[in-house]
Amino acid sequence: MLKNYLKIAWRNLWKDKTYSSINILGLSVAFAVAILLSMAAFFELSYDNFHEHKDRVFQVYNVQQTPDGPEAGTSQPTPFAESLKTEVPGVDHITRVLHDNALAIYIEKEINLDIAWVDPDFFTMFTFPIIEGDQSTPLNELGSVVISNEAAKTLFGDTDIVGKSLRLLINGEERPFTVAAVMKDTPRNSTFDFDMALRFENNPEYASTKDSWQAQYHEVFAMLANSVSAERFESNSHAFIDLHYNEAIENAKRDGAQPDADEKYRQVELLPLRDVRFTSFRKGFAEVSRSNPYLILSVALLILFIAGVNYINMSMARSAKRLKEIGMRKTLGARGKQLFFQFWGESLLLFLVAMALGILLSALLVDPFKSMFRTGATYDQLSSPQFIVIGGLLVLIISLIVGGYPAFLLSRFGTVQSLKGTLQANGANWVRNTLMVVQFGIAMLLITSTLVLLGQIDYMRNKDLGYEKEQVISFPLNGKRGSYAVLELLKQELKGNPDILGVTGADNNLGRGRDGNQYSSAIGFEYKGRTVGTNFLVVDHDYVETLGLDMAMGRSFKSPADSTGILINEAMVKELREQDPMSAYLQINGDLKSPVLGVVKDYHFQDLDRAIAPLTFFMSRDLELAYAYVKVAPVNMADSYEHVKEVWGKIEPNADFLGSFLDENVDRTFRREQATAKLIASGSVLAILLSCIGLFAMSMLIVSQRVKEIGIRKVIGASVSSITFMLTKDFLRLLLLSLGIAAPISWWFLQEWLENYAYRIELHPGFFLAAGIMVVVIAIFTVSTKTIKAALQNPVKSLRTE
Repeated sequence: MLKNYLKIAWRNLWKDKTYSSINILGLSVAFAVAILLSMAAFFELSYDNFHEHKDRVFQVYNVQQTPDGPEAGTSQPTPFAESLKTEVPGVDHITRVLHDNALAIYIEKEINLDIAWVDPDFFTMFTFPIIEGDQSTPLNELGSVVISNEAAKTLFGDTDIVGKSLRLLINGEERPFTVAAVMKDTPRNSTFDFDMALRFENNPEYASTKDSWQAQYHEVFAMLANSVSAERFESNSHAFIDLHYNEAIENAKRDGAQPDADEKYRQVELLPLRDVRFTSFRKGFAEVSRSNPYLILSVALLILFIAGVNYINMSMARSAKRLKEIGMRKTLGARGKQLFFQFWGESLLLFLVAMALGILLSALLVDPFKSMFRTGATYDQLSSPQFIVIGGLLVLIISLIVGGYPAFLLSRFGTVQSLKGTLQANGANWVRNTLMVVQFGIAMLLITSTLVLLGQIDYMRNKDLGYEKEQVISFPLNGKRGSYAVLELLKQELKGNPDILGVTGADNNLGRGRDGNQYSSAIGFEYKGRTVGTNFLVVDHDYVETLGLDMAMGRSFKSPADSTGILINEAMVKELREQDPMSAYLQINGDLKSPVLGVVKDYHFQDLDRAIAPLTFFMSRDLELAYAYVKVAPVNMADSYEHVKEVWGKIEPNADFLGSFLDENVDRTFRREQATAKLIASGSVLAILLSCIGLFAMSMLIVSQRVKEIGIRKVIGASVSSITFMLTKDFLRLLLLSLGIAAPISWWFLQEWLENYAYRIELHPGFFLAAGIMVVVIAIFTVSTKTIKAALQNPVKSLRTE
């Protein structure tokens, strides 16, 4: 029986090649896109899942109460980790983590490496397999390093690497280290991305901060004992906080901060390792959001839904051609159950063919897809048991519902009705209409989301950030020379070029440069009987002028002689609550009281998803600069860039030039939004195309049901335009209903998404109006191609069977 069903199903599909081709094309494209989107989503969701102890490892963060509400952050002081492990029961292993970069030197070869300052427990806690060397305790020796396989081959050029010596340029000083182990390269779905790991005690900030609980500049990760839960550990840490942060707690009480629900002013909290990638610290809390991968998965499911609706509509439209076949089968004794399995068998066969083609198509498109959307997704994500089970069940459910519904309706047609060839499925019209409303509501949602996403990206790209971003090149000072010596050489070499307008330096970059690094340094201090906090930036004396920053009052640094003074931004003035900031002296670090020389107007020195924070500018030759900034004239910018690159090559011939304009740096900070916008835009285009195929099929169904009525109306004098309007108005009514339902849903969803940004566009009716017009115009055009043809048909053909 099954063989017979399949043989007849194949024969029917082959006989109606147009119908089969359209359905297979639509379904296979939908399956391919759904597979690719699922790969991207599952890749995002797989971050840090490869670690063996992922369920026991947590990032330690603090929540402190301030007069302005709670503040949360992951930066910790140097003695925090060791004290936490010693004083709070339940910690098996703990490590500090600080990302940096350094120049590695071996004989005459020099390469820039991303490094991680960590503690010996790091490789016990995290699964970065050692492929050569000490497997268990590779960082037991202070002078040992663990290097990635790729970096080792680049630097040493052979396989006998363990035990070799190299030098690292740290804070302007070359220091010797020995390779203790070679590890596999960090996978793409790792939160930690580094070429080399070194002991934390080697970092240049360690000596001056090892006993200080004030300077907070690194992260801490802890692995709990099997018997200890995160909640229990947090509860056990109260005494630790009261001991080491007693002064800060008393200051918070003094300044008017209110305790939290547990009557605490400061708490240690734990963030699961698998949540680190998806967490932002805003409004005083750790907000975990996997909205991006879930949004991508939603788009994949919506595309499958639209393709399924299309299949239902196409099947119902085609059913008019098979009514007499159904009638004959029933006359010859076929039961409704047999007819159901016959028609469902055709659907299942078509689905299997489409699924196979979809898998093949996704395999062909996977590399361009990865390149276009900047994802590390691979078919490995699809080979997981979880995905196979979910995917298999999804295909089975889709085939049962999407293929079963038309089969059920066709099998229920009466014998007489079928033999007459009269298609009357009025009882199913509400299902058809509902599906159409949902289908175009989804298209409306996707198009509106695309427009808003692109609008937000355009807003961030073109927003006035308070500094000159189009004409300034930034690059890391990653050579062998000291930063100040290099900066002076750059100024000397570039001053003869009239297109070079300024050269300066700082210890942090603006945006995300080609080296991929972003840093943030903060410190707290006492001012007029209360605690205030500030980010700080070490700069060269001409930083303000070169970056085009505006002064709100006072003056900027004029020369290195101004190093005893400081500059602050307007947000810092608010933090100080100072009416006359120019008279203020701030004792930020040590006993030195620094006068405020000037107030810089607020500018965006961090990403746009954060509000502008307090910032203090220092000049200190004791602290190295990390980046150079070169301002060029607006003409010949490409030539100026090449000239800067050439000069850098002369000064540091063995160091890579990783320069980029600041507007490019800013673009890199919202690449995730750009990739999401591309994905949704692609989904929107596909959703509209698939919806139009379904709409065309539905118009075929409506016309086939009203063919006699059209003929009679033409005989009694109805015009082509009136008949076209009659056939189109119901579609238009359903379209407007779908837009009316989708608009408020889209508004709520997009408003929630925009809340993630401190600076954002305002939702206005234009977005929804534009999306609605696009949907209506495309839909009406699609329907009209069939309805106009029906209206022009000779009425004799419509009435000859009566």
